[in-house]
Amino acid sequence: MAGPIRFAPRALAALAIVALSPLLLIAAAAVRLTSRGPVMFHQERVGLRGRPFHIHKFRTMCAAAAGPAITAGRDPRITRVGAVLRRLKFDELPQLFNVLKGEMNFIGPRPELPRYVDLYPAAQREVILSVPPGMTDLASLTFIDESRLLGEAADPERFYVETLMPAKRRLAEAYVRARNGWLDLRILLATASGVLGWRWIPSPFDDEQVEISSTTRGSKRPHSG
Repeated sequence: MAGPIRFAPRALAALAIVALSPLLLIAAAAVRLTSRGPVMFHQERVGLRGRPFHIHKFRTMCAAAAGPAITAGRDPRITRVGAVLRRLKFDELPQLFNVLKGEMNFIGPRPELPRYVDLYPAAQREVILSVPPGMTDLASLTFIDESRLLGEAADPERFYVETLMPAKRRLAEAYVRARNGWLDLRILLATASGVLGWRWIPSPFDDEQVEISSTTRGSKRPHSG
């Protein structure tokens, strides 16, 4: 069913950019004036049918800081302004330009780094990459505290690859197989409510949620410090 969120996503992105332009300018100025380095952060991700593209975000880390690709807990590389942007999810707003260019949609599986996509089982990869990646999805809502979970892990990279990423893939695959416009609308509303501090996961996959929840709880304990 063609739902409201799938109707002309580029046009909706253009309208959102115009409407949010004051907020985008304020966020850009805050990044620019409080730390050295570029305002924007660009990183290669894997999109529709495996095509690579560069995702856009506001920079939230010190520009010269080296370290792992995984950001866990209170990562010292994160600037004070960056921490605020991350908490409010405002660092993701420049992805509206990815939607405008047709590289992403508002709702869809979150795009991953190429090295993580290489770990996907072939059948799952085919399903997940059959739709455009999105700015938000069920996995983003389910693991809204992902940074905290990674911060509790003795080896964040291993915890992500062996526990979080498989759970997120299962949700992404379930979403693609069941996707419709009204589910997209519920995800969008739940994302907005999450920014306001109200956690709501509009998942029709109850068994999947239970499995993921129990897996995550069971995996946190041996990795916590």
